[in-house]
Amino acid sequence: MTTSQPMTRARGPLAAPGERPPRAGALSASMTFGWRALLKIKHSPNQLVDALMLPVIFTLSFTYLVGGAIAGSPDRYLHFFLPGVMVMAVALTTAYTGIVLNQDVDQGVFDRVRSLPVWQSSVLVGAMLGDVVRYAVASVVPLLLGLALGFRPDGGPGGVVLALLFLQVFAFSLAWIGTFVGVSVRTPTAAQTLSWTLLFVLVVASNVMVPQQTMPGWLEALIKVNPISVVTTAMRGLMDGTVTAGQMGWAFLACAVLVAVFAPLTMYRYGRGRR
Repeated sequence: MTTSQPMTRARGPLAAPGERPPRAGALSASMTFGWRALLKIKHSPNQLVDALMLPVIFTLSFTYLVGGAIAGSPDRYLHFFLPGVMVMAVALTTAYTGIVLNQDVDQGVFDRVRSLPVWQSSVLVGAMLGDVVRYAVASVVPLLLGLALGFRPDGGPGGVVLALLFLQVFAFSLAWIGTFVGVSVRTPTAAQTLSWTLLFVLVVASNVMVPQQTMPGWLEALIKVNPISVVTTAMRGLMDGTVTAGQMGWAFLACAVLVAVFAPLTMYRYGRGRR
């Protein structure tokens, strides 16, 4: 009678000997978190619903409900309004960056990131880079709809491409407002309410819907310094082929001011964590 011997498997080292992998740099970590943001959109495509629906609703409703009363005809108003509705759609879409970040904070994702040997702010920058897809959708959809309705930019394809590229720069800059709100409040509901309120006020108090020259003097002065107005003026100039160096200079300055003000505040608030 033979006795069976237990089978054993030779086990080698779990990992090959060698140096530890290098620490991820700021750019590498930011791109990784950016890819994570894209995967979240892939697995939750409903995040793109607002980016698709809002521009369509705004373009159709304003063009055909009030366009004739403001500009004399829907066609004339569409030519004036479409660059502005692209800015409006992207501006309101940037609120979701802060809302999603607040959800990560609420679920403890940021606490995990704090324990990793990476640049701590990469999770913020990465989330904003990943949301470029959302911003692109929000800007292209009203443009395609406008072209279908008869919008023909005098600046040609080149002006349209430059306008779209600049709009992504502005979206990244404006998203710092939503990001600051997202890491400052305690719940996603509060982040959504506060972000939408701030951005909606900026959009309404701008020259997106009506020319600023028709407003009272004191209000026109406020409208002129609104970053939404500054960027909308530059967008109209790019798409019409009439943009000036001064208009683009003010537009880039508006983007720089937004980043200079809200990026440090966001980093500081994120560094402190929840209290």
